[in-house]
Amino acid sequence: MAGRDRDPLVVGRVVGDVLDPFVRTTNLRVTFGNRTVPNGCELKPSTVAQQPRVEVGGSEMRTFYTLVMVDPDAPSPSDPNLREYLHWLVTDIPGTTGASFGQEVMRNESPRPTMGIHRFVLVLFLQLGRQTVYAPGWRQNFNTRDFAELYNLGPPVAAVYFNCQREAGSGGRRMYN
Repeated sequence: MAGRDRDPLVVGRVVGDVLDPFVRTTNLRVTFGNRTVPNGCELKPSTVAQQPRVEVGGSEMRTFYTLVMVDPDAPSPSDPNLREYLHWLVTDIPGTTGASFGQEVMRNESPRPTMGIHRFVLVLFLQLGRQTVYAPGWRQNFNTRDFAELYNLGPPVAAVYFNCQREAGSGGRRMYN
């Protein structure tokens, strides 16, 4: 098994900027169309325009999960003063199912970065039980750590992130799609 320094969440500074170090205990599979998202991959805005399919592991349907999707680089990586921008919030996702079976608290907003390469982070938390989660009043300056503390969620059980930049904004040949 690769060392902690090789963890893409550490290398990509997701651990640090968004999350504290945690141990992954549940599978989280994110797909856009037929493309599964490996940690740290680069996806075009056109690829991520539709809501992703999110499949959650877990051992049984009596356990419930909360999914948070944030952009810690809004509005630009050089000046992330809207960090974290909340793109999606789903609660009460039964174990062994997917986000479509949960309660959508904040509707998915497709990534549309305008400047620089943005990280989009999907974080999965295990809930202690079913609970009412209130939609934040706004999407900007959301804080995943504070949210988890407010709703007694504990550390994340899984996280996946991808990079995304403006479609025409690359200028180089580095296209992985």
